[in-house]
Amino acid sequence: MKINWKGVMPAVTTKFTAEDTLDLDMFTVNIKAQVDAGVHGIILGGTLGEASTLTNEEKRILIRETVKIVNGKIPVIINVAEQSTVAAKQAAKHAKEDGASGLMMLPPMRYKADSRETVTYFKSVANSTDLPIMIYNNPVDYGIEVTLDMFEELLNECSNIQAVKESTRDISNITRIRNRFGNRLAILSGVDTLALESMLMGADGWVAGLVCAFPAETVAIYALAKSGRTQEAIEIYRWFLPILELDINTKLVQNIKLAEVATGIGTENVREPRLPLIGTEREHVLAIIEKGIKTRPNLPDYKQYLD
Repeated sequence: MKINWKGVMPAVTTKFTAEDTLDLDMFTVNIKAQVDAGVHGIILGGTLGEASTLTNEEKRILIRETVKIVNGKIPVIINVAEQSTVAAKQAAKHAKEDGASGLMMLPPMRYKADSRETVTYFKSVANSTDLPIMIYNNPVDYGIEVTLDMFEELLNECSNIQAVKESTRDISNITRIRNRFGNRLAILSGVDTLALESMLMGADGWVAGLVCAFPAETVAIYALAKSGRTQEAIEIYRWFLPILELDINTKLVQNIKLAEVATGIGTENVREPRLPLIGTEREHVLAIIEKGIKTRPNLPDYKQYLD
């Protein structure tokens, strides 16, 4: 499936049972809620997906299950976050075999590669597959920035590198990318608390986190913003912001899973070493979520603006 890199693409959580196995029943409930809300793709195995705790076989199961659930309606994308080029190539190969539509790729993990090494890594993996690729550029959390010059080299040599998940936290980088590359590189905001601002500055979409619990509100913001109904989008976004800030936190997985419980499309089971929130930390997060639920806005018919 060709990927149109735009719209809302949830970085979905991985659902676990109390026995620490994949909870495919609740996973299906959540994915169907995302599709029903009008999301434009599903991204598996990111930070929110607790990828570092998943086995390779579990990742493959999640791809195959998601492909079945969405049934060709939207693309299924798997995150590739590996320590070696060999492992990344293998992950890309498995993704293709299991029916994924594309890849989201981080730079090499653990080792802080320099610019030459990072570009070589991306080229090597991209040239090993025909799947379309979105580069995840998050120097804040992962320590390696993919600069515009690096993107220039990658775009000139790898036609399947097509998009960036822009998570530098520098909103002006949207304009720099657009000025440099025009429409050669699609831009999706990767920071929930900068998503609307990014789209108003020209980003094509939003790789979202709290969409896992609030799919309709997230897609509504995108649809309204892109259809010129900016004030309506801002009003929903203002309501959403305190909840969105739960994503900018080291406990984002636990936070968002609590929100999924509140909206009935998830459980709070996490995989160790993560543990469920307790005490005042839990109370604080629940208070934010509960206030959001109580003041949840009535949404306009936003789907009429989706294309």
